[in-house]
Amino acid sequence: MSFSVLGDLNWMAVIVATVAFFAVGGLWYSNMLFGKQWTEAVGWEMTEGEQPPATLYLMPLATCLVSAVAVAALAEATGSDTFGEGITLGLVTGVGLAAMALLVTGFFDPKKPRPMVWVAITSGYHVVGLVMVAVIVAMWR
Repeated sequence: MSFSVLGDLNWMAVIVATVAFFAVGGLWYSNMLFGKQWTEAVGWEMTEGEQPPATLYLMPLATCLVSAVAVAALAEATGSDTFGEGITLGLVTGVGLAAMALLVTGFFDPKKPRPMVWVAITSGYHVVGLVMVAVIVAMWR
């Protein structure tokens, strides 16, 4: 595989997958789902009504874009172009790469009050998000 594969990507699919991945993160880390548990696991405390700065959202958006490009490149290189192949690619990247990197990071992080809760919530987001990204880019080729 070479970087020339970037020219073969469906960039509209990459952009849609990026926005979808980012949107799932917004929901995942909201108080409707795992936001409260995640902030407790990390040890963050925000006062009532305090909102994070807008710049806090730029890094996650950038990482969603880079991840979507990487998964799209892998889909192109492996010829993944069906729903099932997208699921497989998403699980390989989500569980095999993202979740395992987060697991070892959490395992050796004594600063977080509940590192394994952080690992579970964060890994769950990345697995779900990367499966969704992989399905989008695989089927929209």
